[in-house]
Amino acid sequence: NENHGALDQIVLSSEPFVPYGMAASRAARGVVRVFSSNDSWAFDPADDTFQTNAVFDLRHLNEEYAGQHGFIARSPDGMGFVRGDGQPIRFWSAVDGVYRKTPEQMEQHCRFIAKLGVNMVRIHAGLHDGREGARVTDINDKELDGIHRFVAACKTNGIYLTISPYWAHSQAPKSWGIEGYDGAAPWGVLFFNEKMQEGYKAWVRELYTRTNQYTGVPLKDEPAVAIIQIKNEDSLLFWTFSRIAEPQMKILRQRFGAWLLQKYGAWDAVSNAWAGTRDAKDDFDTNSAGFLNLWEMTAQAPTARGGRAQRLADQTEFMAWIQHKFYADMGRYYRDTLGCKQLVNAMNWKSADPVVLDDIERWTYTANEVIAVNRYTGARHIGENNGYRVDPGHFYQNRPVVKNPETLPSALKQVAGHPFVITESSWVFPELYQSEGPMLIAAHMSLTGVDSYYWFALGETTWLRDPRRLFWPVRTSYALGKWDSCVPQQIGMFPANALAFRLGYIAEAATPVVYEERALDNMWRRTVPIISEEAKFDPNRDEGAFAQESAIKQDVDPLAFWVGPVHVKYGGSETNSFVAPDLAAHINRERQSVRSVTGELALDYGTGVFTVNAPKYQGVAGFLLAAGGTFALRDVTIKSSNDYAAIAVTALDNQPLNASRQVLVQVGTVARPGGWTTEEKYVTVGEERLLMEEILDTGKPPWRVINTRATLTVKNPGLSRATLLDVGGYRARPVIVQRDEEAGTLTVQ
Repeated sequence: NENHGALDQIVLSSEPFVPYGMAASRAARGVVRVFSSNDSWAFDPADDTFQTNAVFDLRHLNEEYAGQHGFIARSPDGMGFVRGDGQPIRFWSAVDGVYRKTPEQMEQHCRFIAKLGVNMVRIHAGLHDGREGARVTDINDKELDGIHRFVAACKTNGIYLTISPYWAHSQAPKSWGIEGYDGAAPWGVLFFNEKMQEGYKAWVRELYTRTNQYTGVPLKDEPAVAIIQIKNEDSLLFWTFSRIAEPQMKILRQRFGAWLLQKYGAWDAVSNAWAGTRDAKDDFDTNSAGFLNLWEMTAQAPTARGGRAQRLADQTEFMAWIQHKFYADMGRYYRDTLGCKQLVNAMNWKSADPVVLDDIERWTYTANEVIAVNRYTGARHIGENNGYRVDPGHFYQNRPVVKNPETLPSALKQVAGHPFVITESSWVFPELYQSEGPMLIAAHMSLTGVDSYYWFALGETTWLRDPRRLFWPVRTSYALGKWDSCVPQQIGMFPANALAFRLGYIAEAATPVVYEERALDNMWRRTVPIISEEAKFDPNRDEGAFAQESAIKQDVDPLAFWVGPVHVKYGGSETNSFVAPDLAAHINRERQSVRSVTGELALDYGTGVFTVNAPKYQGVAGFLLAAGGTFALRDVTIKSSNDYAAIAVTALDNQPLNASRQVLVQVGTVARPGGWTTEEKYVTVGEERLLMEEILDTGKPPWRVINTRATLTVKNPGLSRATLLDVGGYRARPVIVQRDEEAGTLTVQ
């Protein structure tokens, strides 16, 4: 019987505490911190050769090959996934860019992530040919070949795929013939421009019907491809609507006019309904109607009355309708014209207002089977080019989710009858407290039934050993990338959490704690939902903001997302909405704590500590020392003097921890490149004055990972010996186990 550790630093004896391994000194302006070798170890793992003597290797959780049992389908209630043979399946997922690497790197990468527990990847591709001179229907053959080859590599490692073929962020060359676009990003145009739609159909026709030379099967018939995503991050309900070029906006105004005539029958009826409200772009003589400013559709705008309110409701309904129609048409194109057998997801974006427009955005996605969103968390980060790099001279302020519960990416209103996935997310660098992420995601998705979370992004074959961008020197160091998850504090925390999530170690709540039905007409009028994913709890909100027929006249506390599932049905009756009568008993705002309806999850967001207490998985993440350093769980007692850590204890044999014969202990602390140097400064951001860290030096490899200072006691009479493992899951050295009649305590010197 063995109790195994992972990541090289798992269970260590208590030592004098030095915060974060940083040599700290006070300069004239603030505290200067250097991430040094003090109290840390160098993360510099050898390449894994995937020997058979690894103590744990989660490849066995995957099927022999992806699609072995047929195409992925929806569960009977429509809200989960099943294999082709009807067996439920859960996906531990990531966004993956390795399809652009060599065949050898693809194979090594797929084996590497399968070992960590991954069984789904998303390809975020651009199939179009964006070079000047190309036609809109031309395809990028190199991109297509990489996708086909990667599908083959994933399939043989039991990894399913989600494929997104297009993002409007890419610039449209003049040669495409999209009037008004010459090297500009065509945001929103694909929803209504027939020429753009012809191009899109040509790209995906080649993707799904051309025979994959590496498998002999076209992707339309390939069960390893689980989900077709129509496109990435675009919406008529987002601020980019105002950037649609005038020649294309004219087309949209004409479509709006035709829709209005179909609804009202004549322009006199439209004018009467709108009480004469006009827009400068109205031209009723040519059956064209203008659009009021998108800002007027948000909750921040003054409440519109009378005819202006009706015009805004019509505008909202039309924009939602045309977006929904596009997704429905494309779904039929994939299914009926191309013969694709996969599930389809429309989009993964957001609206201009998370309170009154996000439900409408999600309603448009119901044209297809799967609902998705992209949502990140992490540090406040300011500085030039902060969208894609981390530079000396930038400022950041850490925002750990354990202290900021409203930032949990998986806190979602799930749409009844549809699986819900998060197709891009991570605890974004330079956030220091990333190690909590995999535990929080595994536990919370298990509780609520959110179906998958795609870590963004895996761009390396294995580990990201050097985050520097050596072609971007800044001051005395270099810019770093910020979107990599191939780091010890992210994918290094996968195994225990991927295992627990995929095997259902943590209980799912039996019923929603909040259920909302929304009448479509109220959505077009942008009434306030009883709960939204933006933390806006205000018990004194005006009654008039809610639907008149709703019995619930105030916001439901957004901490409800931590208590259990929150579901919404579009097109229902507001009178059917309900809130669990005991919801408030699970939330204590005064003590800043919340407990799940299952009793297995608890968050103290005042101190910043999250615990999981399930029969087969127990653990703690957050600011352990500040919470007293001792955590007595059901079968495990953890004592730690670490300021911050995530410690997971999980059974490898699908048995309760008190009877398991093989237990994995996994620990993550915090990590930075060696020599990472910051200085505290007060910075004004908008109207806020924040204490932030200015990055003085981004450091250099290897990563320095703060040592673990903890002891662990497991109440299990059968566990008699333990082994410390290296990063690859291979035996490093024995660990002393001190036993009594009921439990064993592990200490590593």
